[in-house]
Amino acid sequence: MALTNQARIREKGWSRLRLDHVSKEFEGLHGGTYAALHDVSIEVRRGDFYCLLGPSGCGKSTILNLIAGFESATGGQIEIECEEGAARWWAPIDGPGTDRTMIFQDASAALFPWLDVEENILFGPRLKRVGSAEYQGKLKFYLRMVGLSEHLRKFPFELSGGMKQRVQIARSLIMEPEILLMDEPFAALDAITKRGLQQELSRIWQETQKTVIYVTHDIIEALLLGTRVAVMTAGPAAGIKTEIAIDLPRPRVTSSLDFVEVVRTLECLIEEEVNAARANAPE
Repeated sequence: MALTNQARIREKGWSRLRLDHVSKEFEGLHGGTYAALHDVSIEVRRGDFYCLLGPSGCGKSTILNLIAGFESATGGQIEIECEEGAARWWAPIDGPGTDRTMIFQDASAALFPWLDVEENILFGPRLKRVGSAEYQGKLKFYLRMVGLSEHLRKFPFELSGGMKQRVQIARSLIMEPEILLMDEPFAALDAITKRGLQQELSRIWQETQKTVIYVTHDIIEALLLGTRVAVMTAGPAAGIKTEIAIDLPRPRVTSSLDFVEVVRTLECLIEEEVNAARANAPE
């Protein structure tokens, strides 16, 4: 039996994901189309923590949905470079798959309220009909990793916002995806909880070396977490304005001169796009 693209990625290995001149249009409510993205080209290397940064409404979440396979591109290609020995080939993303997992902003809506922490985390393996005994060791490992070992019998209504996001992260990691897609997962949290989870996510990324594609409109967050930051232009028909490699040492110190310098650079780039959007807005 021929391997699916998803199976090839898992069994043969992969080196990078690329969006090649990708565009996305949506049908308007009153006819016509709305161009959300136009001619977007990016490459994400395996092991990257790749941040998509830009003003609200610029199409960041649309890019995640395309990579997840929830939406199809109107134009261009979304592909993963597979590898086996010296052989290389491009496998198109043609729908959702367990090689990619999405972590949403609203953890309360993402978790099943009638399941406790353990049952929420094990939902994916049980859906695949994988024996629970096989996942018990992984469950304990990821519960320790996200700091929820003492809370596995609690239900979502008993958890804080930060704890719910930890459950989402553990539920994603236990499926051992190749790529974690994170759509502003900490945006709704208070500043102290948010900063703590940013530090923990950085630690988890360093421990697992998972590839992360992370959407945010928070410059500080992008610099605390990212290995590369892509700044998007303001919509409609948004694209990539520029991409910056972040070589700052970890843990990153927001008061360091190097950190502050990159913040200023990104602030100027974002301000240009916000001003352009205001100038082009209909009166």
